[in-house]
Amino acid sequence: MKKKQILLSVLLLVIIISSCNYKKPEVLIVGDSISLGYTPFTKKYFAEKAVISHNKGNAQHSGYGLENIEKWIGDKDWDIIQFNWGLWDLCYRHPDSKVQGNRDKEHGGVTFSLEEYAANLEAIVSILKKKTDAKLIFVTTTYVPKNEAGRYEADAIKYNDVAKDIMKKHGIAVNDIYEKSIAIHNKYGQGSHDVHYKSDGYKKLSELIIDYLEKELKTL
Repeated sequence: MKKKQILLSVLLLVIIISSCNYKKPEVLIVGDSISLGYTPFTKKYFAEKAVISHNKGNAQHSGYGLENIEKWIGDKDWDIIQFNWGLWDLCYRHPDSKVQGNRDKEHGGVTFSLEEYAANLEAIVSILKKKTDAKLIFVTTTYVPKNEAGRYEADAIKYNDVAKDIMKKHGIAVNDIYEKSIAIHNKYGQGSHDVHYKSDGYKKLSELIIDYLEKELKTL
């Protein structure tokens, strides 16, 4: 009886020590306001399984990302880095436009052309591969409704195609949420003039992120 109690005590001690030494995987999400919308739901879901962080503020366009990616990575040993740019890159703006963000697809200029976007992504990927051993995941740009003041609906597909080609070339995983984001936006979006979502929409988008991250976390 005493031997059994001793064995149980030892086993319990081993379990306690193991749990104390357990380090939750660290996941960094880098992205624009869409990612800022779904990150809280993602963070809540993974509260017991992983530490989910987002870069400080809005990652805006790929040019801004290129300038700041090393700062956002820092010196933390990330297990997964999920990143996304696109909606800001494909946005047309004009200084005289009174629409929020100076958006104007009729008279404005695009933030970054497809070629510039591709070059920026190439440079960002190069930095990520050089500076971190984290598993890299690219998330495609979400739906652009047809009446959006500064963006063309078809451009989201074009920019996504360019990004997916680059990620394929570098062996980087892609969570392609574009098609599913259309139905989510049609039901839970802020309207045909706005790329953003209501709270329920961000929750639905988070499910697409959660499903993909959960599979990737199991491979670590």
